[in-house]
Amino acid sequence: MSVRLRSKAIVVTGGSSGMGKAFAQRAASEGAKVVIGARDKTRGDEVVAGIRNSGGEALFVPTDVTIEEQVAALVGEAVAQFGRLDGAFNNVGGTSPLRLREMNEAFWRDTIDRNLTSVFFSLKHEIPAIVASGGGSIVNNASTMGVIADPHIPAYVAAKHGVIGLTRSAALDAAREGVRVNALVTGLVDTSLFRQGASNPELQQYFLDMQPSGQIGTEEDVAAFTAFLLSDEATYITGAALSIDGGMTAK
Repeated sequence: MSVRLRSKAIVVTGGSSGMGKAFAQRAASEGAKVVIGARDKTRGDEVVAGIRNSGGEALFVPTDVTIEEQVAALVGEAVAQFGRLDGAFNNVGGTSPLRLREMNEAFWRDTIDRNLTSVFFSLKHEIPAIVASGGGSIVNNASTMGVIADPHIPAYVAAKHGVIGLTRSAALDAAREGVRVNALVTGLVDTSLFRQGASNPELQQYFLDMQPSGQIGTEEDVAAFTAFLLSDEATYITGAALSIDGGMTAK
């Protein structure tokens, strides 16, 4: 395994499960010092224990990323423990299907807070810490819904389009200070949430038929690509929305 992230301190929001967990494990295996922020302390502690048992360095900080004070505390703890912050993977999100005309204000605000406002809070506090450490990289998970649409999840689509716009603005704002900011356009990925939603063979086939590549991505696919973007091998990439979706958005 590469050690291209050696000695880098990296914050991972949503790092207790799914793509965030896979990336935290990958980053630690490549030499990073990983700080996981998530609400589920039990699962977060389990991820940290697994990383430490494998010889890596990791820390869990209970964090609700929709609350700015907790995001600030997460970043502050990373700097306090490791003396610096070199990167971040902002990976919290999710929603439930609900059409526009059925949606109430509470549902709208909750979806926007989880998927967009959380990224704003994260960038606001991560960027100054990374600048103070001499520069680095941030990756925001926007999903394919950041560039296409679906009538069943309009609030989620609006939030993820916002993540891409915010990513580009932040990249321009911080470019001369040595901070790169990119977004992932992630397609269908075989996470536990995806498996719950595709629980029968007919639905699984439907999703496969959507994919030009004929396959569903893995959490490790996303983790490997994110590790590259956070490494010094990607120093000329910033302000980009990068597809890792099996060709889904090329149609």
